Amino acid sequence: MLVGVDTGGTFTDFVVQDGTSLRVHKVLSTPDDPARAILQGLDELGVTAARALIHGSTVATNAVLEQKGARTALITTAGFRDVLEIGRQTRPTLYDLRVERDPPLVPRDLRLEITERLNERGSVLIGLDQDSVEAAVTAVREAGVESVAVCLLFSFANPEHERIVTEQLRQAGLSASASHEVLPEFREYERTSTVVLNAYVAPLMDRYLGNLERSIPSETPFRIMQSNGGSISAAVARREAARTLLSGPAAGAVGAAYVAEASGFRQTISFDMGGTSSDVALIDGNLTETTDGRVGGHPCRLPMIDIHTVGAGGGSIAWFDAGGALKVGPYSAGASPGPAAYGNGGTEATVTDANVVLGRLSADDFLGGGMNLDVEAARSVVGKVAEQLGSSLEDAALGIARVTNANMEAAIRVISVEKGYDPRGFSLVAFGGAGPLHSCELAAAMRIPRVLVPAIPGVLSAYGMLAADLRKDYVQTIMLAPDADTSGLKPLFEDLSGQGRREILAEGVDEARVDVEQYLDMRYLGQSYELTVPFTGSITDATLEFHAAHHVRFGYSDPDEPVQIVNARVKAFGRAERPEIPLTPYDQESIATPDRTRDVVFAGADGAETRETGIFERENLVAGARINGPAIITQYDTTTVLPPGWQALVDQAGILVAEPVEGEDTDVS
Repeated sequence: MLVGVDTGGTFTDFVVQDGTSLRVHKVLSTPDDPARAILQGLDELGVTAARALIHGSTVATNAVLEQKGARTALITTAGFRDVLEIGRQTRPTLYDLRVERDPPLVPRDLRLEITERLNERGSVLIGLDQDSVEAAVTAVREAGVESVAVCLLFSFANPEHERIVTEQLRQAGLSASASHEVLPEFREYERTSTVVLNAYVAPLMDRYLGNLERSIPSETPFRIMQSNGGSISAAVARREAARTLLSGPAAGAVGAAYVAEASGFRQTISFDMGGTSSDVALIDGNLTETTDGRVGGHPCRLPMIDIHTVGAGGGSIAWFDAGGALKVGPYSAGASPGPAAYGNGGTEATVTDANVVLGRLSADDFLGGGMNLDVEAARSVVGKVAEQLGSSLEDAALGIARVTNANMEAAIRVISVEKGYDPRGFSLVAFGGAGPLHSCELAAAMRIPRVLVPAIPGVLSAYGMLAADLRKDYVQTIMLAPDADTSGLKPLFEDLSGQGRREILAEGVDEARVDVEQYLDMRYLGQSYELTVPFTGSITDATLEFHAAHHVRFGYSDPDEPVQIVNARVKAFGRAERPEIPLTPYDQESIATPDRTRDVVFAGADGAETRETGIFERENLVAGARINGPAIITQYDTTTVLPPGWQALVDQAGILVAEPVEGEDTDVS
């Protein structure tokens, strides 16, 4: 038995694979203690032991976003205490005279300096002054600090001073995160920010995962999803907590890539719309990664899937700005009280309430009939929006849906158009509890040619955890000039690869399933940014790869320009035994018959238009079944809306493939 658990803002999702069978389950999240919902779900599923339990956690993410992490101090080289606050001196709103920057995670009085100095190659310019170290350790203890980040200048080139400081902090009983352990890479501000993020969330993750480990069966291996799309043991996640900052969204992207490839689609955009947010990622054959991520505005240079998140989910609240314009999100009703339709006392209109008013969500079959929706409560709160707009109830609900879709369109442009990719060449993989509700209208607005709705879209993030490999990342800054001797690359990669193999084997992975990949970060001489390309032992091949990647990313390349090697990277994998996706032969392609009909509101030429719409149960649709819109496809974990002018086919992998009918105008923007 394998168990995947994804903790979301509204629901906690479970996928249990037991042999060839697959079970899915959802319970309302418990934000005050996420472990409570997990243990409740495992109990309801009857899970007492498993081959592995893989968990996507939002504890680290929420701690940063809500600024509720541990009380953290920073110890750094004399003269560099303000690097964290100075940053890159960028002004995101250039002409705003009253702009206020978010404060750093470590206040200035907890940023302490010690006397020491290395040069850029790691040679000692000023030796480590032990008195200043002891004074810093004493100061953080007296300040009641729970966690300390240590980031000394150029420690990626020579970590000896940093090791000594970190060891003394740990001997004093303090939780300490050292930059040479978390991110031995150049760029002082980003390295400092990353190690501070790790120190800020590590004590919280340590307590949370420790308590959870003690509550689940002791014989069950417990792994945590990372932002890079791989998993690590809970023990490693407790130390290197910053690697879990995009844990849940990364699992969704892994699941989307896996199920889409089973149907033969490798160029996809994953679209995960949950209760509080929407996450999108571009999959160009492989998952797109970045080391330029940000969480709550704070840079994090650890490898992560390139995911863009917007505050647009089922629980996102509709409101009006000072000019009277309708807005949706980023504020969310969350799990408590939740949308008004949940009947838990919600008083503000949300996206879910709008979908109830439009007839796209049924009061009786939500969560497979396990949760009844309060239609009158939804109509009441959306009615307040209609009153302020001076519109009908249905037009107000359509307006909420359209504003939400516009927010998600902007997110898709960030990960596609702004990075040189044309979304018209991709398919949209829609999942999450609310993704399939909006996916066809979103695809029509972006001219994306098709939508793929997996068999279990509402819990695909939890399913993606079962498909995720174990993974460890290693990096070392080397800064080789174009004409430099590269003979040192081989022993460096041997050391990093050997470390990766040992640590993956220590996770209990069979040696035959261990794999190591090598990469170089390269740039044109004089550039301040680099691109990561595969390295198979040939500098010439890596350079050609770099030119090609630069052309895709920026629209040009120059093979005559000298290329500099910046970093060496290694990715070590313990390949997962992924759940098999059975392919069912088409019996005979035929038009499916609806189980029933009801009135559903769609956008028409002159505003809201009510259409008699077929309602289909997903479990009754066999491979080869074709559905013509307008249609609603219901299942336990989500609802799929097929607007007028669209048609869908259930393919051999159980994916619902929706496309506009040729010649039909499906633009609903």
